[in-house]
Amino acid sequence: MNSNKIIFIVGPTAIGKSEVACSLAKRINGEIISCDSMQVYKELRVVTSKPSARMLKTAAHHLIGCVSVGEEFDVARFNTLALEAIRAVHARDHIPIVVGGSGLYMQVLLDGIFPSAPKNDAIREELKKQAGRYGSEYLYKKLQKVDSPAALRTHPNDARRIIRALEVYKTRREPISSLRKKRRGLWGTYDIKAVALTMDRDALYRRINGRVDDMFARGAVQEIEHLRGVSLSPMAERLIGLREIRGFLDGSYDEAHARELIKLNTRRFAKRQLTWFRKEKRLEWIAVQENDTVKDITDKIIAGSRGKEQGSRNKKS
Repeated sequence: MNSNKIIFIVGPTAIGKSEVACSLAKRINGEIISCDSMQVYKELRVVTSKPSARMLKTAAHHLIGCVSVGEEFDVARFNTLALEAIRAVHARDHIPIVVGGSGLYMQVLLDGIFPSAPKNDAIREELKKQAGRYGSEYLYKKLQKVDSPAALRTHPNDARRIIRALEVYKTRREPISSLRKKRRGLWGTYDIKAVALTMDRDALYRRINGRVDDMFARGAVQEIEHLRGVSLSPMAERLIGLREIRGFLDGSYDEAHARELIKLNTRRFAKRQLTWFRKEKRLEWIAVQENDTVKDITDKIIAGSRGKEQGSRNKKS
């Protein structure tokens, strides 16, 4: 029975997670659940690097193209949909393979999301005024008094998070750090293997550059042009490639410059992804060599799983 197994495959953009996930799904009777904040949008295929038609036929995929660009899609909605998908996959006695580059989405699935506190616009606006008048350090000192654990996790200059923590405290009369302790996620309940792919930086950057060139060849400009006049959600507006191609379409610079901007911003994004994942101690890192095939990487993941299972049996005996 596979009703307790879940595999996570995460890592930076363009490293080959989707191909590896499809290969693994075929070999272990798995289904793929996307852990990507942009592949959820129906209207965006090229610039979000969605799995190819071949990959979608190879294995069942979930949370791909499930909402419109005008709909808000946040971490709470992802968590709800992903958990529903995991339960459905387990019900078919298949193995869920959670795949993507969103560290926040991964973390929420593993650790849960704390009970949401009602928003209070009046309190938030007053806190924003105080931040503007006295600076974020002023509010940070307030947070230290009412919720020192939350203050330790927050940078004194991170006004947005400080304001949210104070808003929660004033609204619920309970520290946000206490609410976080009430979270219940997948970790500790399921048999989870969490793998992160990494590779030499220069090799990864070459892959990123090649992917961007391929996006332009496959119609990235036309895809963004079709969104002209469409009201996008705040999350969709954050898509790398959207602003850069808009600049070209508006005549601010030529297509070559737009292409280089996307390459630069994608490389920076990959660096941020790796920084996030390196803080996660539950990940098993697999180094991808530039000449590795998809099968090579899949073999490494399976070999690691077998080693883990053997280690568990040895401990029990």
